[in-house]
Amino acid sequence: MLSLLTSTQIKEADQYTISHKSITSVDLMERAAKAFTGWFVNRFADTNQSIALYCGTGNNGGDGLAIARLLHEHGYQKLSIRIARFSAKASEDFAANLQRLQQVGLTCTELTQGAGLPAEDAAVIIDALLGSGLNKPLSGDYERLVKYLNGLNKTIVAVDIPTGLPAEGDIDTEATILKADLVITFQQPKLNFLLPESGKYIHCWEAVNIGIDANFTQALQSPYQLAEERDIRKLLTPRKRFSNKGTYGHALIVAGQAKTMGAALLCSSACAYAGAGLTTACIPESGLTALNTHQPEVMAVVRQGSQKPDIDWDKFTTIGVGPGLGRDDETLQLLKDIITNYKKPIVIDADALNLLAQHQELLTQLPAGSVLTPHMKEFDRLFGEHKTWWQRLQTQRQKAAELNICIVLKNDYTITATPGGKLYFNSTSNAAMASGGMGDVLTGIITALIAQKYSPEDACIIGNYIHGKAGDELALPNRMRVVLPGKLIAQLPITMARLTG
Repeated sequence: MLSLLTSTQIKEADQYTISHKSITSVDLMERAAKAFTGWFVNRFADTNQSIALYCGTGNNGGDGLAIARLLHEHGYQKLSIRIARFSAKASEDFAANLQRLQQVGLTCTELTQGAGLPAEDAAVIIDALLGSGLNKPLSGDYERLVKYLNGLNKTIVAVDIPTGLPAEGDIDTEATILKADLVITFQQPKLNFLLPESGKYIHCWEAVNIGIDANFTQALQSPYQLAEERDIRKLLTPRKRFSNKGTYGHALIVAGQAKTMGAALLCSSACAYAGAGLTTACIPESGLTALNTHQPEVMAVVRQGSQKPDIDWDKFTTIGVGPGLGRDDETLQLLKDIITNYKKPIVIDADALNLLAQHQELLTQLPAGSVLTPHMKEFDRLFGEHKTWWQRLQTQRQKAAELNICIVLKNDYTITATPGGKLYFNSTSNAAMASGGMGDVLTGIITALIAQKYSPEDACIIGNYIHGKAGDELALPNRMRVVLPGKLIAQLPITMARLTG
């Protein structure tokens, strides 16, 4: 897993690299500038386009000055370099790079306190004003400049982080923050890049390697981790010869009502396609024809009104409950029966989550290792209203440890909180997957993986990844605007085979 660091830890990693890799801070800055420039020139290959670089007087500004010099060396001639000299302070590395810039004959325009801002006609703006150390909202001249740049309707590329965006912590969406079309960030994404509020300020980002000591960053033991393909390849095991359906467990999906059988079909189908040896759906009698027609491989246990289904809970390896289930008294009693009688991990989604929110005492009765899979609104119903996603992360981490469960908080980078206090961000998925029923599919996948004897933690991490990866494999090569859940389900065995091949 890639350890995701706070801005303070990033500074520690920089200092460790400088101390132990025989490199000066200004040379590490040069390395970062080269990494940025290498990516930039591939993305913006026209050397005749006009580029304006806005640089502060700290280390982010020093990066910007080094980038300007390197772009000049790559043949970009229409460069304008503007230094925001809003205070007398300047870092040593900024001063060193300003001198290097002057030695190659490049000149700069200085923007001073309270002075007017120059007309800007460059096609591309590179933002190197303030870096990741910012810990308060912009004000004064910086706020005025960023508002001006936001109003220009230009292509903006940020160095490491958009000016005004905190690297971690609460994002104040009322504050002034530069809106970047692209962020080329160093070594790894900042934590806030992975939270939905950043979407207003970052269209896309790319992390470039600058040689920070990886062993040291892992040793910092950040609670925040990013799951990548190499991690999933280690966790997801291939099927072996002489195995059989009993090898891969028996999952029970408790879902669906007469009007919401689609959710039950999607969830149980995903469970079967994700590899459960046997899948049984506990559904209303009215859904039998639909189940047998849509997915004859899935067996059925029939629910009849208020009558409790006659189920031998112990025969199932795990249970997934909630999609399309409803919230009436009979459903509540069924959920209570499951929680009371079943002692192995349960995967809980949708209507079952809302019942838990209404009956909080049930949360403390969940079997160890159970999994909750809420989206944002379901999460807030369970654990109280939150003003920011950063606050949700902290609550998610706390509740997973307190209840000894995993909590999967769904968003663009779906996050799994584990009882051990870790938060795992998922690195797959795309906007084409924004379609009703995708959550039902994810519940089925995670249930299938637990049935196959993966730990709940690994099942969540793998499940999130293959869910998003299957969507990526459908949408991205084919330029599909929408990927429907049923198509994604059929893709799952292909995606999983590629990852274990």
